[in-house]
Amino acid sequence: MALRRDRLGLGGPVSTPITARIAGAIDISIETLSAALLVGTVVIAFLQVVFRFVLNNALSWPEEMARFAFVWCVFLAAAMVTRRSRHIAIDLLPRALGPGALRVHACAVRAVSAAVAAFLLVYGADLVLKSTYVSPALEWPYTYLYLAVPTGAAISLTLLLLEPVAGFDRVRSGVASVLGGLALYLAIEGAARAGLLNSLGVVGPLVIIVLGLMMLGIPIVDALIFGTFVAFAPQGELALMPVPQGLTNALDYLLIAIPFFMLAAGLMNVGGITERLVGLAAALVGHFRGGLGHVNVLTNTLMGGVSGSSTADAAAIAKTMVPAMERRGYPKPFGVALTSAASILANMIPPSLGLIIYGALAAASVGALFIATIVPGLLMALTLSMVVHLECLRRGIGERGERAGWAMRGEAAARAIPALILPLVIVGGIRYGVFSATEAGSVAALYSLGCGALVYRTARGGALLRALRESLAETATVMVIIAASAPFAFALIIEQVPQKLAIAMGALSGNWILLLVVLNGFLLVVGLAMEMIASMVILVPLLVPILKTANIDLVHFGVVMVANLCIGALTPPLAILVFTAARVTDTPIHLAYRACRPFMVGLLIWLAAITFVPALSLAPLRLFGP
Repeated sequence: MALRRDRLGLGGPVSTPITARIAGAIDISIETLSAALLVGTVVIAFLQVVFRFVLNNALSWPEEMARFAFVWCVFLAAAMVTRRSRHIAIDLLPRALGPGALRVHACAVRAVSAAVAAFLLVYGADLVLKSTYVSPALEWPYTYLYLAVPTGAAISLTLLLLEPVAGFDRVRSGVASVLGGLALYLAIEGAARAGLLNSLGVVGPLVIIVLGLMMLGIPIVDALIFGTFVAFAPQGELALMPVPQGLTNALDYLLIAIPFFMLAAGLMNVGGITERLVGLAAALVGHFRGGLGHVNVLTNTLMGGVSGSSTADAAAIAKTMVPAMERRGYPKPFGVALTSAASILANMIPPSLGLIIYGALAAASVGALFIATIVPGLLMALTLSMVVHLECLRRGIGERGERAGWAMRGEAAARAIPALILPLVIVGGIRYGVFSATEAGSVAALYSLGCGALVYRTARGGALLRALRESLAETATVMVIIAASAPFAFALIIEQVPQKLAIAMGALSGNWILLLVVLNGFLLVVGLAMEMIASMVILVPLLVPILKTANIDLVHFGVVMVANLCIGALTPPLAILVFTAARVTDTPIHLAYRACRPFMVGLLIWLAAITFVPALSLAPLRLFGP
């Protein structure tokens, strides 16, 4: 059996033959089951569309069944991602360490991961035993839903035991690190019961521990859960048991759209859709200075009308555009930074998941929000193209390409027509109530599959399987962070941090300009540490009354809020868009951060324009609004 080597380049086998076979068998089994659950979820969501729209006989159970399958898919696949060391982490410190220190660091990471798995196993099992609710439609006990957490934790612990720590060639290194993690878990429990942690409070330890562990290179999901564990431990079982419950509750049915669109993006790559869109973009703008940079921006614009997920676009387009840009002389971090920044367009162009969620929370018209993004979205694309041009001039990269003739442009457009139909189907379907945002993701995935297999005929069995496996890994990596951010947000709510800030900002409601200045700064800071959807769930209900008092249009503010939180996703410590693009292209994260600076400046100027000139969002409503 081929032995996997550590991604940081440390030599030596990472598993003995017997344990390697066991770990490999568990890994493959988890991947197969999780992939089947993901595919099944897509089929279930699409089935509801068929029954409701075609047969005019909506079913009552698909949403519940899809959510059960989705939760199990995420927590099982998370164990697989743990074994493969693919969880997102800030690797600035590990890259600065020598071989000896790196081994010590790897042991510490393993110990924290084991402590987190032990915590989720113990309190997840406790939650399962005490759960009494049943689902309304299927009447399935929520016990089966919550069981995904301790099951995933138990599998993670097993795999951590079977895998030697990176840099070691004996499995006993993994056993020793896991035992150290269990000792750490028990030590925190003991200190909490002895009252040694009572004076620390909740928010202070939570923020310090989470940010500290992130900076030390601990996977973000482990940092979030470990910090929550330490912060709530002094309050006992009643405070800790809701943590695994919060992890599952965070994976709401609406969020299933994210893995659906991620899968759709992967199928677009292997099915030829992304290639046709890139070809069309190259024919239109490839002859400008920094041509491939402009192609990147335009491709994100076209893809944004298909996926609605910035994370999905960052992963899909980075795989395609960053290697191509590197071959043409563009630095890889520059390509990653540009792709990360341009992926925000997916949330500024319909069908934006962020706008859909905001519309539901603020009771604002989703159709109006879609129309309100027309000008801001195009203005953002123009802003990024201007930054690309200036950066290419400053760095001396991105020479002009050959101008495509009109015949070539027409041919590229004709090849892209099947791909360009999909945005119309998705936006039109959501706008006229044919399907929900989540169901739109299943439609996008199946359309991409059909397009690649029947129209472009580039999708083959092996490529489709690779796309499914990659989408599954990316889904688990991203969704566990979203889930882990829920207890973090819950702690802030318990301490009334958002409420206190909202009350403080309420005093500014008499001056709408000053209020928007403060809100922009506040939301940018929130976006640094919290995922967009979690942030909106917490903040939108608190901010809506203040916005109404200040006579700020809720549609206009929806565009501003989504823009703020997406820009926050480019900056550490969370920086999910940069992490995603850097991970799929194997780019050092600190170099990608540095390359983001000029794009951040351009985006902040753009943000100021759409914030303080409401007509950019609201004028189109008078022409096209519902």
